[in-house]
Amino acid sequence: MIRARTVDEYVSLIRDAIYEVDEMRASLEFDEDSMSAYALFIDDLENSLKQLYSQMLDGSYCWRTGDLPFMEVIRDLDDKVMPIRALLTRINETHKNGLETE
Repeated sequence: MIRARTVDEYVSLIRDAIYEVDEMRASLEFDEDSMSAYALFIDDLENSLKQLYSQMLDGSYCWRTGDLPFMEVIRDLDDKVMPIRALLTRINETHKNGLETE
């Protein structure tokens, strides 16, 4: 998986993920029965992404500290349950391994 190439791209990926989680939350509120799988982890996912974004903005972010907290939740979910899994995995890979240099 190709990681983000620049800090701006990385921040943009995080911002995109936050937007997608907001969309998931709206879907959950609209159709709670079929979206109930999200209810188990959406708050933690949203908080983790917002914290990551805040750290990037205020300069307190630390690269390469292992998996991001949300990976434990999404690792075993397939793309049907977690349609933004690839985006979250790309964010995590960039976090763990730094920016793509080639």
